[in-house]
Amino acid sequence: MNFREKKERLDYLLEMIEKGRCSSLKQVAKKYDCSERTIRRMMTELKDEGHNIFYCRRTKKFYKEN
Repeated sequence: MNFREKKERLDYLLEMIEKGRCSSLKQVAKKYDCSERTIRRMMTELKDEGHNIFYCRRTKKFYKEN
């Protein structure tokens, strides 16, 4: 995977989180056809970029604070 593909995947993951469509690591991993660990690394990268992403246990979804 090159830089552009990786950036597109990160942008799409962030969009899913912002729209409330990211309910579990398993769901996202299945969509990307990769492991849950890879999705965790992608989320860590987004957090390192300054995005405040958290998981709500009550709603069982990932969210981004503004």
